[in-house]
Amino acid sequence: RGGGCAGSFQKFGYDFETTAGLYGSWGRGELHERVFAELPVETPEARRLDPAYVVRLPDGADVTVGGGSWAEFEETLRASFPECAASAVEFYRRLAPLASAVGGALERFPAPTETSKLQRARLAAADPRAYRRLAAARAETVAEHLSGTSPRFRDFLDAQLRAFALVPGDECSYLFAASALTAPLRGGLYSLRGGAASLADALTESIKRSGGVVRFDAPVLRLAYDAAGRATGVDLLSGENVAATRAVVSNLTVWDTYGKLAGAGRAPAEVRSRLKTLRGRSAYLLFLGADEEAIARLPATHLLAAARPDTGADDDDAARSEFFFNSSPAWDARAPAGKRAVTVSTFADSEDWFTFHEDETAHEEQDAAALEAWWARLHAAVPELGAGVEVIETLTPRDYYEQTRRRLGLVCGTPRTPAAYAPGAFTHRTHLPNLFVVGDTVFPGGGLSGATRSALAAANEIAPPR
Repeated sequence: RGGGCAGSFQKFGYDFETTAGLYGSWGRGELHERVFAELPVETPEARRLDPAYVVRLPDGADVTVGGGSWAEFEETLRASFPECAASAVEFYRRLAPLASAVGGALERFPAPTETSKLQRARLAAADPRAYRRLAAARAETVAEHLSGTSPRFRDFLDAQLRAFALVPGDECSYLFAASALTAPLRGGLYSLRGGAASLADALTESIKRSGGVVRFDAPVLRLAYDAAGRATGVDLLSGENVAATRAVVSNLTVWDTYGKLAGAGRAPAEVRSRLKTLRGRSAYLLFLGADEEAIARLPATHLLAAARPDTGADDDDAARSEFFFNSSPAWDARAPAGKRAVTVSTFADSEDWFTFHEDETAHEEQDAAALEAWWARLHAAVPELGAGVEVIETLTPRDYYEQTRRRLGLVCGTPRTPAAYAPGAFTHRTHLPNLFVVGDTVFPGGGLSGATRSALAAANEIAPPR
């Protein structure tokens, strides 16, 4: 089945998402509507979340994000952060025009980090104010714009930025934050019937109906080259060669695309240098079955529990970390009667899960210890669940690797720091004119919509629209 790390997991009558379940750019006239307008399949059913999610702060206070108007959200900020109400509201007001400028630039140039002087001049001429905003903010972090805000407000932002950008405000790109933090307030965030797997299934069917062939369980070994060093196709593990008439598109990570597919020895030196310093993270997931009554006691179906401060106590990482609680909606329970399918998404350091083990016992013990720690963290942060929730299964970084073969099970993309917007950042283009990369580790990043946008950029270069 298609989907990879955005697929699904089924067990005991449950159908779990392997993501946080928040999907952007599904509104009228937005990215996915435009994509499916060109495809011979139905668009997956998407419904706007109201609210998009709730951030639960370390002190237990809940802050609702999305679902209402900008004015209502500003009132929420004032009520939630009275100690810095004016600064909190002003911070978000400055984000809105910047997010619009980012969106406009992406519509004109899908890889802004590789624009020519002529293209930049055209963008500046078309909208001088937007261009100045983008140019000024390209190298900035969120922390540079938090003057007058309180530690509680920064906790609120950091929880979201770590979840969506993998880094807190002192490292996160201000450009990325503008888009990510305002997405629930502009176009909104959506739930998909069947989760992200429904998108993968629709795209798979579209390829077949368009005359293409989809092959599963046919691992690619490496690119095939001609005598001049041009990519001519791919060699499969089985020994078969599949020729490329126009291009090869890799949905591997950038580490695997350059290191395994293209071959580390063929990648340019500057690419190899950047790959050595590029970070990534994996995830540890809990798949839970929850009673309808337990979900009804929560403020929203999607809850982001902010990280607890480090008090110096001898706590494990789970006790101090944030997590995303994602319950399937009532209209798409994906569970036995009276139940809901719940995914709890947490981050994990991959290296910790790939140390030498003589057998599977050590991995099972590590999994059990992680489950115990996160189970305690979940009930401490969301006491409303009570006894109305049970563990069905877990998914570790090693499980991710076994299922997707992504390097060290890295499935969360790459940190969205200012470097991701700098010249030379990884995009859908590579050092080979007919090799493209799509997915969460190339520009613009940021989850499923970022992967779709990178794929659309590659498609438009391989087969330019009229």
